[in-house]
Order: sequence, then structure tokens, then C-alpha cells
Amino acid sequence: MKKVFRLVAVVAASVLAATAFVAPATAATKVKVGLAYDIGGRGDKSFNDSAAAGLDAAKKKFGVAAKEVTVTTGSDSEREDKLRLLAKAGYNPIIAVGFLYAGPIKKVASDYPNTQFGIIDDASVDLLNVAGLVFAEEQGSYLAGVAAALASKSGKIGYIGGVRIPLLQKFEAGFVAGVKATKKSATVDVKYVTEPPDFGGFNDPAKAKVIAKGMIDKGIDVIYSAAGGSGAGNFAAAADAAKAGKKVWTIGVDSDQYLTASADEKKNMLTSMIKRVDRAVYDVIATAVAGSSVNDVLDESGIYGRVYNLALDGVGVSYSGGYINKYKAQIDKAAAAIKSGKIKVPTKP
Repeated sequence: MKKVFRLVAVVAASVLAATAFVAPATAATKVKVGLAYDIGGRGDKSFNDSAAAGLDAAKKKFGVAAKEVTVTTGSDSEREDKLRLLAKAGYNPIIAVGFLYAGPIKKVASDYPNTQFGIIDDASVDLLNVAGLVFAEEQGSYLAGVAAALASKSGKIGYIGGVRIPLLQKFEAGFVAGVKATKKSATVDVKYVTEPPDFGGFNDPAKAKVIAKGMIDKGIDVIYSAAGGSGAGNFAAAADAAKAGKKVWTIGVDSDQYLTASADEKKNMLTSMIKRVDRAVYDVIATAVAGSSVNDVLDESGIYGRVYNLALDGVGVSYSGGYINKYKAQIDKAAAAIKSGKIKVPTKP
């Protein structure tokens, strides 16, 4: 289905309304939230943990009840079973973490029309009770590219994606554009951990480490990994390089990975491209407490949800560690140009 994303004028207001709303305790206690993680679940220090942070914030704010489930084999049938388990038990809303839930959520949501569902990273389900929660990953990755170009001494930069799919190619396209706009002579070596239909690239740090080491051996001194749990391999390779006297910067993804990194990894973590999955999860729960749903118009085919971009603080870069503080002016300038439309960030390589 061809997507023609267009945010309606009320998006910013609706976000503020959702996040600012404080419901009476009696209303909040009626809400039972179901959160279905992808492989790795809570504790992956990346994508799933960002979703967990949104749930934790909502529980603290509203006192809602919640049940968390995680897939292990990653099959469509397992994902469907997890969603049905939550729906049968009366959880509402139910939030699925990851685009791989698209097929299963369409089946389950069709059978439970009075239950509100949300899905991260997908806007293909044309049901009124399903909110597609998508992000402008290319915009945040552009800013990461600016930082990478400014920090690199060799002018050789790397990008490691989990699986070569359109979603991860959005990260790639934005990152490469940011690098090139900042330093025309810089090069970006692009590698993916796996190719479809093998989605193991999101949880294979050993293979990602081999890829990162290969990049380091070629003189690459900044590596951005958008690969879920596999990103740990990139961080480990940079730590090993440091022990051998080579300085290699890493860039994390989704959450601020500096906060969960080891002491050795923190020394090399330039920044993280933050994707506010936590905000999307929080918004779904907050609007449910308010008796509504996240239903901005996303396209002309009847898809509802929300696009989290720079304008909505849905993506960005972290400043933990202070390594990119000296680049803040350039990063802020690029962000302003993207928000104004002066810079059009590509979504395809």
C-alpha cells in the first residue's frame, strides 16, 4: 500500500493534550494495558526497553494495570497468540512493539473491534481500532550523521543495519545524507547483519561485531548501528579497538544507549539517535485513560495513528557523555532546517 503521510494541523495539540492529561484515579484504574514486545523483550537496552520506559512512565503517572508479553520464536502464529491472550483477558489498549506484528494485529483487532490497539513502526493496518505509530527515523539519523562527520578524523564512517528492509534503510538514507551534507569528502560504508527473510540481524551481536571489526580494520573511526540487540557487537568492537590503541566512536540507536553502556563502552559512545518509542507508548495509554485514542490521520487510505518527527520531539540525538556538546550549534541548525522544510531528508538510499 502506498503511503502518503500527511500530518493534520491538530497533531501538536493532540500530543500536548495526551501527555498533559491527568485522569481521575477511578478512570485510570479501569485501564488495563497490554504490551507485546518483540524478540529480546524488556532488557534489550534498545528498542524494547524504550517501549518499556513509556509503559513505566504511564504506570507511574496514571496507576494503570499492565501485562507484558514477549515472543521467543518470532513466528506470526506466536505473535498472534500473544495478542489474543491479552485481548481475551480484557487488556485495552494493547500495544505491539514492532512492524512484524502487522499481520497478526490485523487478525486479532478484527476479532476484537471494541479493543484499541497500537503498533510501533507500522502504518499498514486499515482498521479504526488500530493506531499506526511511526517515526521520522531519517530525520534523527541525519542529525547523527552531522555529529559523525564532525567527529571523524579519517573521513571514513560506517553504518550497520540489522536487516536490509525499508525501515532500516530510512536510518541509512538519513545518516548518509547528514554525513555528506556536513563533509562532502567523507565516505560511508554500509553493511547489514542479515538479509530478509532472515530477521535474526536484530539479535546477533556476534555477527555485528565481526562487521564492525572489519570496518575498523579499514580505517573507519565512527560507526552507527541501527540493529537492535546486535548493536552490542558494535560497542564491543570499539572497546576492543581502544585496548589496541585505536579510537573508534560508536553511535547508538532508539534509546540513549550511553545510559546502559559499560564503562568501557561509554568512553566511545559519541551519541545515540533517540527514537521516542516511549513517547508513543505513553501517548496511547494516556489517551486511553482519557477515554479516547491516538487517531491522527496518516494517509488517504484510512490509516490512523501518529508520525513522530523532529517537530514533535519524536526523534533526536542524545548529549550524554558530553562528546557532541561542541557540535550542538551545527546540529541545532540542521534540526531547524529540517523542521522548516529547508532540508528535505531522503527516506531511501
